[in-house]
Parts: sequence; structure tokens; C-alpha cells
Amino acid sequence: MAHGKKSDNPNDFILPDLGEGVHEGELIKWKVTVGQPVAEGDVLAEFETDKALCEVFSPRGGVIATLHGKEGEILKVGNALVTFEGSGGSAAAPASKTPAKSDNGHKAAPTSPPRNVVDHVPEPASEREDAGTVVGSMQGAAAGVSAAPGKALATPAVRRLARELGVDIDSVNGTGIGGRVLEKDIRAASSGASPRSTPAHAPAPAHRPAPAPSPSPSPRPAPRSEPARISIPEGEDTLRVPFRGVRRTIANRLRESVDRAVHFTVMDEADVSALDAMRRKLAAASGEKVSFLPFVAGALCRVLADSRFRALNATVDEKPEDASYEASIIQHRSVHMGIATDTDSGLMVPVIRDCDRLGVLEIGRAIGMIAEMARNRSIPREQLTGSTFTISNVGSHAGRFATPIINYPEVGILAVGRAREGVVVNKGAFRAGLLLPLSLACDHRVVDGATAALALAEVVRLLQDPDALLTPARG
Repeated sequence: MAHGKKSDNPNDFILPDLGEGVHEGELIKWKVTVGQPVAEGDVLAEFETDKALCEVFSPRGGVIATLHGKEGEILKVGNALVTFEGSGGSAAAPASKTPAKSDNGHKAAPTSPPRNVVDHVPEPASEREDAGTVVGSMQGAAAGVSAAPGKALATPAVRRLARELGVDIDSVNGTGIGGRVLEKDIRAASSGASPRSTPAHAPAPAHRPAPAPSPSPSPRPAPRSEPARISIPEGEDTLRVPFRGVRRTIANRLRESVDRAVHFTVMDEADVSALDAMRRKLAAASGEKVSFLPFVAGALCRVLADSRFRALNATVDEKPEDASYEASIIQHRSVHMGIATDTDSGLMVPVIRDCDRLGVLEIGRAIGMIAEMARNRSIPREQLTGSTFTISNVGSHAGRFATPIINYPEVGILAVGRAREGVVVNKGAFRAGLLLPLSLACDHRVVDGATAALALAEVVRLLQDPDALLTPARG
């Protein structure tokens, strides 16, 4: 990793790693001022990397002498962030939780499992964790995680939750690897329950069924985001907007996908007249809003789990800059569905892990929950990684067909257009029906054209005969 210049001043606290592969971050807001006394673990600043807001914590107590950087400035990892007065101890950056490498050069499995909407066991270590989002890699440890004596080992998101729930995090017994305090530990402490501890050395089972969502009312669907409005100052003809923060990451990630994946797109329409009737009955019976998207996700899960189409549920492991690295195609058994979500901060792709183990209503609840968390920026970094296929619901705004950009290193993405009334022809008979446009883009290096066309045809068939979609694709 390319870091900034190291400081020889023992009272300088350098900007620690903000995530694996992240060399810099945009300083959003200082949480301290010059002359302010701080304690170990206090929040020093808020940064934006990729699509996440990340808090950086103080590694020691002391008084702030200097703040290095202005709000809105891009700061390099490894450069001094703050300087303390006096000599109150080492100001070295906390150790980064960078995944170790195995003997064959591949990244080892992360030391703690990602949090999921349904909170169940992740993929086996043999399956590669990827960049997970269209607009930026979100993997790696959170900045400022420390294990100082008497202090809890926890991520910024968990610390924030503890503050919100009024829990003293340093008194919580962490059940994660190495005593790390997890979200479930904080919630258990808040409710007075004792979390079940899992030995750090105990291997996790490859899969277990996802528990059914709570019977409590499902969250309201997140409001549809509107295009960002940028006003040109009065008296000016132009406005220069720098590529910063999320917008720069979007540009970089899309360029990476276009440069590496060989895109091709196949399109078709599904007659969802029967599905629309079923959707309305299900909504009336459950009292929940049910869209077409959970049904499309359910159909995709069935297709991607089919051995004939396993090539689409895959990621590419390659290093173009390293000629000695042997590129591989990694096919996945479970379907971890990325849901492309528009937010005020840019495009985000939160992930529903083991989507193929969920029924339609469960998928719908999960989509509503992760979309809301993405839009209010409360979603944890871990839930923006690990997808094996992505759906982009472009029809929620407008339009029919699309040529979606693959969520690299995945090899396929399905764009769902806006359903419209149209003429359906069957054996010479004409009738009015509801047509749902579908556009499947694949990486031609991995997926043959015939495979993609047949997979899309199977998705169409399932949507037109939807009875089987109510139950999970895989038990």
C-alpha cells in the first residue's frame, strides 16, 4: 500500500488504514479542536472512503496541539492526522486488521464474519471475498480499531451502536474472535441477555438455514431518491465540480469494470400478468407492500443455483498488473444477491447473503431494510461486500431496457425495467398483458452467449409461472 510520509515526531498520530486497498480518504468533519483534551478511544475525525463514513479514534489520551488537514481535503494514509501536546505515550497508529495471505498468495478468509440482514454464517473460507460494490471496495478493518488494556476491541459501527443504546462497551464481554465486541453483544447487553459465546477456534459450518425474520412490522420502503440538484451560482455560467468522495470512486470502479470485463447484453420481456395478480393477493394477505423485485430475485436464485447456469454465479480472481498471477474463475454455491441502490451519496450495492434460502416476503423485507440503511448511511461496511450477482431495478425510476455495467469482479448483472401494458401473442391469440423488461449483462470471458440467453429465458419462464417462487430456492 502506498502510504504518505511517516513522521518522526512521537506525538504525531498518523492516519491509519481506512480499509484494505484504501490509500486516502476525504476529511468530512473534525470532531475535535486545537487545545481540546481527549481520552483514548474518543472520535477525532470523520472520513469518507468509497461509500462509507468512517470514524477515526484517538489511540491515547492527551491534548490536541495541531490538526493536520482541512475539512473537504483528501488526506493520505500514513501522514500525520493530529499532533498531541507533551509526551503522553506512543502515538502509533493502531494495528490494521489486514487479512493474512495464504501460501498460494490468495487472501485468507476475514477473521470475523460479515453482518447480515438475517445474521447467519458466511461462505466457507475457500470462497473469495470480492470488492462487492459497483462504486468501491468496502472490505478491510475499520479505522482506529484498538485493543488497548481495559478497552474493548470493536469497530466504529459497533462503538456508535453502543453509544446510541447507552451501553458501556468496555464492560461488554466480546464473543468475536480475539474477544472482539460484536453488534449482537451490544444488543444483548442492552436487553440484559447474555450472548452465546463461540470459541474462536471452532470452525463455522459451511451453511445453515437463515432464521425467519421477526414477525414485527416490516420497515417502510425507503423513499425513492431524486437526482441530486446542483445550483450554478448566480452570475456564473459554469460550475466546476471536482471528482471527490463517492463520485470519484464511482468513476474509478466503473472504469475498472469496463476495462476488465468484456460486456455483452441479452434482453427479453416476461409476461407478468399472473405474477401481478399473485403479488397483489400476497400483499393483501400479508399487509405488506410487495413489488416485482423480490420475485425477480427469487427467480434468479433458482437459475443461479442450477448447475447449467453456475457460470453466472461467479467472480473473477485476477491481477492484470501481475503477469505471474494465475487468474481464476470462482463459482459460488450460495447466491449472495447485490441490490443496486440509489442514494443521495451515490450508487451503493448492499448485499443479501444466502438470498437463495429466503422466501419472497423475506427477500422483500431484506431489500427494504438494506435499502433504507444504505440511504441513511447506517449500513455496516461488511454488508457492502461479498455479492456474487447483482440486480439493478432501473424501472423504479423510468425506462425499459438497459445495458448495465457489471459489478466487477462479478460476471453478471440483471437490469429490471418498468412493467408496462402490452400485447401478448400466444399461439395466434392476442390479449393485453403486463410486460416486464429484463436486460442481462455478462462478462463474455466467462459466460457464453448461449448460456446467458438460456438463463434469461429460464428467468422469464419462472416469472410467467410464479407458483414455485413463494418458497426458498434452496432449503
